[in-house]
Amino acid sequence: MTPTTGKNDLLAKERRDKILELIQEEGSARVKELSSIFKVSEPTIRQDLERLDEQGYVTREHGGAFLRTVTQQVSSLTLQHRQNLDKKSRIARKAAEFVFPGERIILDSGSTMTELAKCISGTANLTVITNALNIALIMGANPTCELMVTGGEFKAPTLSLTGDKAALFFNNIYVDKLFLATGGISPNFDLTYPGFSDIVVKNAMLEVARETYLLADSTKFGKVSFASFKTITCVQYLITDDEIDPRIADRISALGVKVITA
Repeated sequence: MTPTTGKNDLLAKERRDKILELIQEEGSARVKELSSIFKVSEPTIRQDLERLDEQGYVTREHGGAFLRTVTQQVSSLTLQHRQNLDKKSRIARKAAEFVFPGERIILDSGSTMTELAKCISGTANLTVITNALNIALIMGANPTCELMVTGGEFKAPTLSLTGDKAALFFNNIYVDKLFLATGGISPNFDLTYPGFSDIVVKNAMLEVARETYLLADSTKFGKVSFASFKTITCVQYLITDDEIDPRIADRISALGVKVITA
């Protein structure tokens, strides 16, 4: 194998990893869309999807592919991303200390937010707005909770609603607090996400919240995904676990964001 071939193989693997990350977030992807994102030919993308199909991650279909676990996840209301649940549970319990009866709050989608919903499901007289169907079912069991769910396009891996229609729901709505999720936090402290469709929704959430709490476990730091959103300074509070690098915590504090550890 020549060095050039080895480099090409590495680039192909990195691209397939990113394609899989995108499909694990969005549930499916089209060849044409992936070709545009990765700036390679459609035949190259088809080969990538065929390899991912052979490895058991996706199912190829005409013009694209979908995540193989979608049917099982939706029927069992199981989220795709469930790593580091111990950290996420600790963060959720800490975040719950900042939720008070009678408040109006937004709960973003994702596994950490799901844990938070479980922690506050008994809190009286909350008004909860969410784009996550599983969170809606948790909070909807509380008869004192005024629950509102956005419209939008369904994303099976996160059991959430997304896109422009979900974002439009937040017009003329104002809340006390937003609890925001992120896919990763870059070395420059940009919030990054595996997919593009959520960016417009998260921006709409930010615009209507008096205070924003970012919930991110320590493994998210240094992680860069496809879509860059805003810098961490768009939030007032970061709630993370106690395994965060103290140097990172100090740098974030210096930016004016209060760091709270669980």
